[in-house]
Amino acid sequence: MGTLVCLHAHPDDECISTGGSIARAVAEGHRVVLVVATNGDFGESPDDLAEGESLVDRRKLETRRSADVLGIHRVEWLGYKDSGMTGWEQNGDPESFVQADVEQAARRLAAILLEENADVLTTYDWHGTYGHPDHIKVHFVGRRAAELAATPAVFEATMNRDEIVKMLKLGRESGFEDAADFDPEGPADDGNPMGTPAAEITHSVDVSSYVGHKRESVRCHASQVTDSSMFLQMPDEVFSASFGTEWFIKQGDPPGLHPGWLFE
Repeated sequence: MGTLVCLHAHPDDECISTGGSIARAVAEGHRVVLVVATNGDFGESPDDLAEGESLVDRRKLETRRSADVLGIHRVEWLGYKDSGMTGWEQNGDPESFVQADVEQAARRLAAILLEENADVLTTYDWHGTYGHPDHIKVHFVGRRAAELAATPAVFEATMNRDEIVKMLKLGRESGFEDAADFDPEGPADDGNPMGTPAAEITHSVDVSSYVGHKRESVRCHASQVTDSSMFLQMPDEVFSASFGTEWFIKQGDPPGLHPGWLFE
């Protein structure tokens, strides 16, 4: 059995892009470690925070609940502030992840990879799937950390743009209104289209047996209504069809999409 380390930018990012792979890895007997780069302090702030409870406190609690649903064995935080979206004033905060020194952040992650003797690391594609500054930083920090720790396999989580187009068509046909105005081929946060064309992806991972875990982990992040509501409102069959496969680019492999697994 091996060890999978998943690096994500914010609390709740673990769900959609790698939640199924996490649950599958755990079910197959692998150890899974979640590393979250930021504290998510610029997420949605719920109305029911208790006296003395911060948004960061709530999001860490929700992440722990999500980790329990997925079966994650260990959760670690790199300790950076959320950078916000492109152009926000938070981008300039010296404590934000986007301002972090890549080498320093990579060493923090590499220490975990070495301690865990990680076999596989997941990060994000070159533009963080949708261009969020923290997601882009994950790509570079993860790549460098894997070099420092000599981690054998690195998989960049992404979204299959061609499949998103099909998913939205299915959603519209099912009467899902949130799908009506979204154009995955239009500019996302960094000006690039959402995800990656199928021709540039290497692995499609079947997680159809774990979509229930995936959806329940999304539900754990109840404070983030704006982020999660679309996924929770989908009819079960649409959610299963849309998220029963997770998509990765394996570093070092030539493009060529094929069914595969993180532990090959």
